[in-house]
Amino acid sequence: MHPVVERVTEGIRQRSSGTRSAYLARIDAAVARPPRGSLGCANLAHAYAALPGGERIRVLVERAPNIGIITAYNDVLSAHQPFAGFPDVIRDEAARLGASVQVAGGTPAMCDGVTQGTPGMEMSLFSRDVIAMSTAVGLSHETFDGVLLLGVCDKIIPGLLIGALHFGHLPCVFVPAGPMTSGLSNSAKSEVRERYAQGLASRDELQAAESAAYHGAGTCTFYGTANSNQMLLDAMGLHVPGAAFVHPGTPEREALTRQATRTVLELAGKQRFTPIGRLVDERVIVNAMVALLATGGSTNHLIHWVAVARAAGITIDWTDFDELSHAVPLLASVYPNGKADVNQFQAAGGPQFVIRELLDAGLMHGDVLSIHAGGLRDACAGAPARSGDLAVVRPAAQPFSPTGGLRLLTGRLGRAVIKVSAVPADRHVIEAPARVFESQEALHAAFKAGELERDVVVVVRFQGPRANGMPELHKLTPPLAVLQKKGFRVALVTDGRMSGASGAVPAAIHVTPEALGGGALARLRDGDVIRLDADQGVLEVLLDEPTWAAREAVVPDLEANGHGWGRELFTRFRAGATGAEQGACSW
Repeated sequence: MHPVVERVTEGIRQRSSGTRSAYLARIDAAVARPPRGSLGCANLAHAYAALPGGERIRVLVERAPNIGIITAYNDVLSAHQPFAGFPDVIRDEAARLGASVQVAGGTPAMCDGVTQGTPGMEMSLFSRDVIAMSTAVGLSHETFDGVLLLGVCDKIIPGLLIGALHFGHLPCVFVPAGPMTSGLSNSAKSEVRERYAQGLASRDELQAAESAAYHGAGTCTFYGTANSNQMLLDAMGLHVPGAAFVHPGTPEREALTRQATRTVLELAGKQRFTPIGRLVDERVIVNAMVALLATGGSTNHLIHWVAVARAAGITIDWTDFDELSHAVPLLASVYPNGKADVNQFQAAGGPQFVIRELLDAGLMHGDVLSIHAGGLRDACAGAPARSGDLAVVRPAAQPFSPTGGLRLLTGRLGRAVIKVSAVPADRHVIEAPARVFESQEALHAAFKAGELERDVVVVVRFQGPRANGMPELHKLTPPLAVLQKKGFRVALVTDGRMSGASGAVPAAIHVTPEALGGGALARLRDGDVIRLDADQGVLEVLLDEPTWAAREAVVPDLEANGHGWGRELFTRFRAGATGAEQGACSW
């Protein structure tokens, strides 16, 4: 093992020893209770009343396996629309093997692409916890021997995983639906967005470009949070090998779904019983972190995977990510870190190629449990011997960068993260006067008025979990990219999130403590000089200490953040949320 990976893993193990031991003890106690063993006759009758007679006999009398499905299907998310037909395929495959299947429950699944820049986005982060709770509600019936989890996108996979880990005694397999076919390139789409931001493209032109990019069933083709989810699940051994990036509606996709059904039944059997809470240990969490860094994945996972680890009794923080990032090479160049989309990534070797390279370099743990009987290394057997396109995927000995795509920033302004894999090297250090905003709308108004035509560090504060649910601020990308292309030295500093598609503008995000929670961003004023140094890991305000210490925090009226579009229902989520580095958890 690489010494840094070994050291970080051991640090996590020691830090988590108490909580992990308690978690495993709860799993052992749950495993000791046989499925359906605590249910009385009336309970069982309710559970299986709607099953066909033959299946009811198999489950009740013959005690045949019963597999639960948690599905995030809806017709709004293009990535989730294909799940409509998956339960029938799963039932058919299970019936051939003498097992039964029931849809245990559905979870909400919102599309961040639809809600970007709207009040709905202020519920997006907490939808992850609602999904986890919905998963728990579905599994609480105690009638299942194993679980298939159907989901793909941003908050959905972390939510399903958190929920499943709270039922850690059950074997679980994740079932993706795959990406849409390639449409208008991501770079061409971004170019139209930037021209529209400058008033150089019409709304009709922008709509045509967006519709040509997002044109069919499947995941969006850029390497944002949704597709990063799939990479991380592969690295954790929770997918059927090769399942991540196969298009929906193809024979290959159906075959993979049938294999997922066979696999969960194997995991539920006595010979290979593998509950998810045992499978997901500190080594598996580190494998996911390494895979994220090696592919320049979504910054959102520095929040989500902290919460996922916590659900398994494991404690990680951003320092762990940062230490790993200095040791893990960048092996993929996929938009927004390059020009390729995920279909080109898959064609060049995809997740299996990357994972094999990381294993061979001692950067991932190979001696871990996996849903694949042959283990993590054998799951990569289908990867090509060489990259199919060195402009997209590279071996560990020939990386795009010797270090990973994420960095930790620290200083008097707090702790923050930055995605550097898409930022030009000459933009890693920005020092400029601040322009402070308390909403996205105010920044857009200033941009349209020409007030930002200079070197500037744009600060958008009161965007943290407690202030307004920590929305993604993806709508800020086009105007800031326009300013940068004009030659200005520009950066963003915020306690909110950026999209998993964060691009070439340096952005110090997830600043914690957040402004509403006593964070230093609340003390900034227009004109304060800020230094963002991604190379040295610095986020600092260049004021003498007496002046800075004397500053009082600004606390605006945030009452409007809690009303309309159902935001009232999330009042307790916001009030009780942990900080971003603690996973922004409401539980």
